[in-house]
Amino acid sequence: MSKITINVDSDELKILEKRAKKNLLSVREQIEDIIRRSCVSGKGPKYSRLKPDERLISIFSREKRGNWRKKKKKN
Repeated sequence: MSKITINVDSDELKILEKRAKKNLLSVREQIEDIIRRSCVSGKGPKYSRLKPDERLISIFSREKRGNWRKKKKKN
């Protein structure tokens, strides 16, 4: 495992802490999760289906399929 140092603004840290608390993670674990998910979603062709490295992610994740727009009401 490699170590990486990043500088996070206090406002960004508050957001990360809130998000980590919501996900029952520590701030460090939350940052690792964000980076891991980013790597999983960024590899391979963009048109391929999401193939996460963990089964739980595939169970609770949804793919974005097309543009869903609200239909305009006709007067």
